[in-house]
Amino acid sequence: MAEQAYRIERDSMGEIKVPANALYGAQTQRAVENFPVSDLRFPRTFIRALGLIKGAAAAVNHDLGLMEAEMAEAIQAVAKQVADGEYDDQFVLDIFQTGSGTSTNMNANEVLAALATAKLGRKVHQNDHVNMSQSSNDVIPTAIHLSAYLAVHDELLPALSHLHKTLVDKAAATDHVVTTGRTHLMDAMPVRYSQIIGGWASQIKHGIERIQASLPRLAELAQGGTAVGTGINAHPEFGRRIAAKLAEWTGLPLVTSSNYFESLSMQDAAVELSGQLNTLAASLMKIANDLRWMNSGPIAGLGEIALPALQPGSSIMPGKVNPVIPESVTMVCAQVIGNHVTITIGGQSGNFQLNVMLPVIAYNLLQSISLLASGSRILADSAIAGFTVNEERIASLVGRNPILVTALNPVIGYEKGAKIAKRSYAEGRSLKEIALEETDLSSEELDRILDPRALTEGGIREGVSGGG
Repeated sequence: MAEQAYRIERDSMGEIKVPANALYGAQTQRAVENFPVSDLRFPRTFIRALGLIKGAAAAVNHDLGLMEAEMAEAIQAVAKQVADGEYDDQFVLDIFQTGSGTSTNMNANEVLAALATAKLGRKVHQNDHVNMSQSSNDVIPTAIHLSAYLAVHDELLPALSHLHKTLVDKAAATDHVVTTGRTHLMDAMPVRYSQIIGGWASQIKHGIERIQASLPRLAELAQGGTAVGTGINAHPEFGRRIAAKLAEWTGLPLVTSSNYFESLSMQDAAVELSGQLNTLAASLMKIANDLRWMNSGPIAGLGEIALPALQPGSSIMPGKVNPVIPESVTMVCAQVIGNHVTITIGGQSGNFQLNVMLPVIAYNLLQSISLLASGSRILADSAIAGFTVNEERIASLVGRNPILVTALNPVIGYEKGAKIAKRSYAEGRSLKEIALEETDLSSEELDRILDPRALTEGGIREGVSGGG
């Protein structure tokens, strides 16, 4: 730093140069210098959670008679500013830092102490006042749960509900279209487009339910456990009261942890939620890849649907248009699946009374939530809602599908059905033509039995019996 660009700050380890215009102090600066690992920083939602926690702590400490009103009000006021995003540029630390996140907790404490000191007109101490009744060891786990719950509630669940509704609407709009089903990428019995898209909608519905089912564990907050889970230096009522205060401020059903020793030493709730996000990623990847296959071509592929043409697809092949939105979503899913591996390893890193991979768990969990929310919305709005169906091509392919002979099994048996299907394919003739030659069934009977839309209803066709 240039001579005029820094000030001297002091902590228990001595003096250190801090940027002159920085609100943070010595401990944050030491961490800046110790962890020049990446350009990854805590996201907005996590900083919001820290601001909420610090403000609620000041309010509860005042309610418990531990902090004077003026100081508590000053800390609450500046904590709200932090929660609202006014000082995000002061949260400068790398994700890859001390495993407890102590550096980031102190970053928050120092910023808030500087702001509250300026507001109050007298010294507000980062440890004695802003961090009163707290430890990094319960603040950071609380911030993980709170920020993840906020992100799920505010971003992900609304996006998934939007995607689900888009799928349901598209299924209704395409119910009249019967296409060739495929298993092993090979022709199978007919299905309606509403059945295909309805299957996707069911995946998303179950994804929503899985995520919602994990929220009660996420709602349990570590705050009150302080250093090792015993609650040392915190009032016995502090944990319950700060959870109630945060629930009041956010509208979320937050409660104090049923066991602080679990909440400090483990991140099972984060791993559980990440597992549900991992499942959702698998669902979205299946949907996105189905769309890519159905859109393939348009001449030499399936060409069943046309996704919205959003941008040129090639720098050398004029007129080429690619399925860019499904491709983007598959990459989102790959990232989330990878994040889950990191979170799982992080969850295993609870050594005795503290987990020591909290920052990377927080970062990856929040990234997964954000990516899935954004990916779900663009899939709904830029792919699902706008694709058109090539009904003429689909109808011609369904009519030539030799696998329709399956419907004749109850009448003519599997062996004769296989013979008819093979002849139809080898001779390039319709299934009905071959069946008229190989069976005693009339043209009218065959039309009724082999009607593709009727076959999408499943079961034994009315009037068909026997198995000769």
